[in-house]
Amino acid sequence: MQAPIYDLERLREVLLAAPEAASTRAMAIVGSVAIFLVILVLVRHRKLREEYTPIWLVMAVGTVVISVWNDLLRAITRAIGAWTPSSTIFFMGELFLMTICLHYAVRLSSLGRQVKNLAQEVAMLREESGRHPRTPD
Repeated sequence: MQAPIYDLERLREVLLAAPEAASTRAMAIVGSVAIFLVILVLVRHRKLREEYTPIWLVMAVGTVVISVWNDLLRAITRAIGAWTPSSTIFFMGELFLMTICLHYAVRLSSLGRQVKNLAQEVAMLREESGRHPRTPD
């Protein structure tokens, strides 16, 4: 007996055309709207700085749009060559996290340089004034 041979492209199309559960879609919409609202509350209470607000709002709006407009998600999935919409969402999440990590690495490098420069300036000012830091007893 010979095992059936499946055409991979046909299998991909079957996976892309598979209907999603209503509960999954409802959960995605509720979750994405909740994230959007949390971001707005954090900005309103000044817990999220203005410089980070645009990237988080773009992410939240994008999540809401993809949750509501499922055909867009399927079109993006086809365009990037993924097999399922969930793998596309996972891929987008990875890209977002890598972007955030890179942004924070650049910020940390800059802050490290600033701390080093400030420490050197403080040491020079103390040396000029003749004051030396107290040593702990």
